[in-house]
Amino acid sequence: MNMSEPAHFDIGDLRGEMRHDEPMARHVSWRAGGVARHLYRPADLADLQAFLRRTPATEPLLFVGLGSNLLVREGGFPGTVVQLVGALAELRMEDGLIYAQAGVPGAKLARFAAANHLCGAEFFVGIPGTLGGMLAMNAGCYGGETWQQVVRVQVLTRSGELLERAPQEYDIAYRHVVLRQAHEEFFVGAWLKFEQGDVEKARQEIRALMEKRSASQPLQQPNCGSVFRNPEGGHAARLIERCGLKGRQIGGAQVSEKHANFIVNVGGATATDIENLIGAVQATVLQQTGIELHPEVRIVGERVK
Repeated sequence: MNMSEPAHFDIGDLRGEMRHDEPMARHVSWRAGGVARHLYRPADLADLQAFLRRTPATEPLLFVGLGSNLLVREGGFPGTVVQLVGALAELRMEDGLIYAQAGVPGAKLARFAAANHLCGAEFFVGIPGTLGGMLAMNAGCYGGETWQQVVRVQVLTRSGELLERAPQEYDIAYRHVVLRQAHEEFFVGAWLKFEQGDVEKARQEIRALMEKRSASQPLQQPNCGSVFRNPEGGHAARLIERCGLKGRQIGGAQVSEKHANFIVNVGGATATDIENLIGAVQATVLQQTGIELHPEVRIVGERVK
């Protein structure tokens, strides 16, 4: 593959921004990784629809928000990354529900709900991503999960058609969301329901969760949040710590001393360092406990040959 080959399509009069050979280390929270052949930042939802309509069906697409659950291998992504953060940012009340577009960060959603005297959205402050990614993996923390709040979602098909779907159309489980009738679609928004509540109480809960997160997680170092799903009836962090892996390092990637289910970039880490450390943790935990850990993080792109 020639990562520098020109675009397969002409964006013409589209209002977004197209970049070529874009280093994904700039766009993922680990601050590591290869290049994307193209990166497109749509101007808004209508512009994204137009972009999809003129994108060849053979072009690999990767939708990205804050890049907090993503690792792009050193060989790069051989297609187009579509960056939603800052583009699909609409957030409003609609018929008693919150309508949020896919580029809205979790913390902003939590604060918006509290400001509108709604409770139950506080846990979103603990998720370091945007709504699109949360919908795609049923992200959650502190006892809450994204799809518990979903009334309906808004998706774009590969051809740019805008649809609404109900939760019943998906298989939804812990960190798992799959459309029952398989089609290539992309989450672009959702309507979420929360209960009426005390705005000050909600704000206090948000502050408490933010303090808890700051005290327990290595937020000052580049990381992707939790690396592994919790095994049934257990906690990945406890297993990793029990196996003596806190502080284990490969290149610039290290199992955090503060939280064992975090891998941090302590300086100069490559995507290969991070992926190798993920594999080493999995192998050690399996050998010592018999439990197989499954990554939450999405790993894409081509390996360096």
